[in-house]
Amino acid sequence: MYIKVRVIAGAKREVVIQESTDHFKIYVKEPAERNLANTRVLEIVRVKFPGKNVQIINGHHSPSKLLVIDD
Repeated sequence: MYIKVRVIAGAKREVVIQESTDHFKIYVKEPAERNLANTRVLEIVRVKFPGKNVQIINGHHSPSKLLVIDD
């Protein structure tokens, strides 16, 4: 399954907004440097989809990301 994620890094609090079945907006406290925000986004998505493998396949350096979720 593929999901599209829009990441807002450096937010005051962490919030996950599901805009549709495969579109999410995720606010994270970590800054968008040294892969900190990406790592936190993966942690948040893994909690939402437990037992699944989650990877960023597009958008490593962009706020808009494409993630793949496998069994």
